[in-house]
Amino acid sequence: MTKTLVVRVDTLKRHPKYHKFYRVSKKFKAHAESNGDYRIGDIVIMAETRPLSKDKRWRVTELVRRAGGQADEDEEEAK
Repeated sequence: MTKTLVVRVDTLKRHPKYHKFYRVSKKFKAHAESNGDYRIGDIVIMAETRPLSKDKRWRVTELVRRAGGQADEDEEEAK
């Protein structure tokens, strides 16, 4: 799994009887060519793709935000 990211998607659902919101999460395996560019907590955009392996059906297209609220400071320093 050298080029694979496990992406967790959280959604809020409302309980039908008690009307309280609760969090439901699901994990997807996504293909990333440059696996070293991503860290735990990063927010990414995925796109559906052909089956790449038994579980991998997604690929990472874009990094939206770094973990800890850093807005792509690494990219700005590289320019």
